Amino acid sequence: MQTIAVLTSGGDSPGMNAAIRSVVRYGIHKELKVLGVKQGYEGLLNADIEEMTLSSVADIIHRGGTKLLSARSERFKTEEGQRKALNVINIFNIDGIVVIGGDGSFRGAEALSNHGIPTVGIPGTIDNDLDYTEYTIGFDTAVNTALDAISKIRDTSTSHGRANIIEVMGRDCGDLALYAGLAGGAESIIVPEVPFDLDRVCNKLLQGRNRGKLHSLIVLAEGVGNAMEIGDQIQEKTGIETRATILGHIQRGGTPSGRDRMMASQMGAKAVDLLIQGEGSMVVGIKGKEIIAVPISEALKTKTPIDEKTYELADILSK
Repeated sequence: MQTIAVLTSGGDSPGMNAAIRSVVRYGIHKELKVLGVKQGYEGLLNADIEEMTLSSVADIIHRGGTKLLSARSERFKTEEGQRKALNVINIFNIDGIVVIGGDGSFRGAEALSNHGIPTVGIPGTIDNDLDYTEYTIGFDTAVNTALDAISKIRDTSTSHGRANIIEVMGRDCGDLALYAGLAGGAESIIVPEVPFDLDRVCNKLLQGRNRGKLHSLIVLAEGVGNAMEIGDQIQEKTGIETRATILGHIQRGGTPSGRDRMMASQMGAKAVDLLIQGEGSMVVGIKGKEIIAVPISEALKTKTPIDEKTYELADILSK
């Protein structure tokens, strides 16, 4: 292992830069040549690659987004695209690749591994939807971003006696809604993993109103439904004025939290070590305080339900 490359793919997440920095500086410490691939797999196909130095990653650990840029690549999903990528890899004498991203990025990494290229994945996604690991890079920051919005919305909701729906990201995974909803004191948390009961949500709002509660907050994962439409249905059923706020891509940006920076730095070093040890076709993650490594194929198959105890606790505390 003499030359490795690092790329970021798919949706960006706070902490990706910290992971890039770790891969580059730890790789150089291990006497490797480190290349940066810009714009993910699309940049790999276009040979948009440059050598990274210690200075290349100076002053990025605290920045959101990704210095290497990111893109989705339909071309890479094809056999022809993968053959072209392999040709570029051979031209640049790349011996191993670190891929930072989510589920789709890991599938690309698996494809490279199947073609004989040692590849290690680092989980970078705010959705926290890679079940082999307890946390993904960017999730903690996104929860805190959502919490900040919830706190601001609570102020205006109380002033006007309204109910407010806050829609957060999470197409198939409700972790962001669950953590932000519990920590933000939401009356109801609506996630893809639990059947949505509109009448139950409305009853909780009315019970709170009867106790003299001035505001009501509902946190909705985007994968369940449209916040505007659900808000209209709640207002029609309860008579309570209901507004909707869609946080959207604001959740992906911002300064990464200390926790995300720490995990990104540890995972980046672990990924380099795995490549040096000849452990390709792996992904890194975290369990408790330990940085772990599992086969990509196993990571992509692992599916666990939402944390039911935490969901039940949120329901109990919101009464």
